[in-house]
Amino acid sequence: MSTVPTQHNDPPDSPGATTIKTEPPGPADPPGPAAGTAYRWRWPALLVVLLADVMDLLDALITTIAGPTIVRDLGGGETTIQWLSAGYTLAMAAGLLIGGRLGDIFGRKLMFVIGIAGFTLFSLVCALAPSPGVLVFARVLQGLCGAMLLPQGLGLIKEMFPPAEMGKAFGAFGPLMGIGAVGGPVLAGWLVDADVFGWGWRAIFAINIPIGVLAVLLALRFLPANRPQPGVTLDVPGAVLASGGMFLLVYPLVQGRENGWPAWAFLMLAGAAVTFALFAAVQLRRGRRGRSTLVLPSLFRKRAFLAGLATGLAFFSALMGLDLIVSLYTQIGLGFSPLKAGLTALPQALGMMLGFAVAQGLNTRLGRTLMMIGMPIVALGLLLFAAVIGWAGDSISIWSMAAPLGLVGIGMGLSMAPFFDIVLAGVDEHESGSASGSMTSVQQVGGSLGVAVLGTVFFSVAGHPRGDRIATFGHATQLTLLAAVAFVVVALALTVLLPAKARPDTPPH
Repeated sequence: MSTVPTQHNDPPDSPGATTIKTEPPGPADPPGPAAGTAYRWRWPALLVVLLADVMDLLDALITTIAGPTIVRDLGGGETTIQWLSAGYTLAMAAGLLIGGRLGDIFGRKLMFVIGIAGFTLFSLVCALAPSPGVLVFARVLQGLCGAMLLPQGLGLIKEMFPPAEMGKAFGAFGPLMGIGAVGGPVLAGWLVDADVFGWGWRAIFAINIPIGVLAVLLALRFLPANRPQPGVTLDVPGAVLASGGMFLLVYPLVQGRENGWPAWAFLMLAGAAVTFALFAAVQLRRGRRGRSTLVLPSLFRKRAFLAGLATGLAFFSALMGLDLIVSLYTQIGLGFSPLKAGLTALPQALGMMLGFAVAQGLNTRLGRTLMMIGMPIVALGLLLFAAVIGWAGDSISIWSMAAPLGLVGIGMGLSMAPFFDIVLAGVDEHESGSASGSMTSVQQVGGSLGVAVLGTVFFSVAGHPRGDRIATFGHATQLTLLAAVAFVVVALALTVLLPAKARPDTPPH
């Protein structure tokens, strides 16, 4: 699941600043826009950026539906299903920390083309993967390439469009997210069930190849050239510590259960806490010395920002882990086909779109209160889903699951619509670029953490039969839904630390 794009507003002299400089075009490059003017090919270029986002959005969703089929074909067991999602989002989270900076150093167009070409190449590797290990490794590389290209797209939009059209350009992402959320799982299920050209699950990755090739060709033709910024450097120690902390957090949560929770799993979790503390210390030290940082040191002193990170981590862990659990329950427990499992998720996606639509007219007036309304609705939907599983038993159907999942979706939309705006309201203008990048990365970490924790709870219970298969998997799903509710409750408790509104009320004239 991708976040709503946020704009960077760092001043030129801040550590997270992004200064746009144009250069004369090369033989194959269209010229970049002059300061304050619109880029001639901005709308075709926006299409290129949207194509790249479609690929990322689909790949973040499709393996939750195709995972059980992939494991039946390739082998690899339960943890493989978790790593297909967690590996991608974890790599995305780590890569996003430096993706935007690479564009500053080497040029956005170059890094966008490299990112989309790499994403396409590793989609081919996924489609041809002969073993679970190769597939998971290719998924990790996909995530890194996605993290390389996505920040460039947002920066290019800011460069190409004049202020009067900026809202329309960024507004194009909203319908894209909605279409992807609704169509992604259904498309994945259909491709697996249809067995297109005899490819089975491999078609979900092969579909990226023509889209990626088209995006590369259009990017070379329409994206504007821009000059790399001199003097911009990478915070390599910070990147290593942040990535290492993420790995130490997620790996033992996925692999610990399979290995009987050995001592190394708990040592790694303790090491994650130490590594994140070291990361904060390194950022503060580099900031005092005037060196580049991944996160502006001043953000560590912002209560609203730190609370936003914690809230996002808990909330997105629940939501993104839930997608995997619904797929496992319907396919492995109930024996649904991949397409039927994808259709089961449809009410949640439609409910999210409805929640977003309702929230648009209430954001300014309600602010944080909207999150305090939406999160209990999510928790209520999860509890109702658990109750329906118990009531319906063997007779449970798509229709009996539609109401609770639709309720979860509505709560998601209401909660997510104001979230990023409110969190960023608690930081100063020159900190917004660094803060928005950190929030996006934490969203991806939340996805990995949710898949790891909720997947581990599910398989721990499902691995100990309690009668027939449907009853066993139903019980596992119920307990996992309660774990998801716990994540939502933690997120709700943390919202009290956020600003009440993104912007103060404007007094009437």
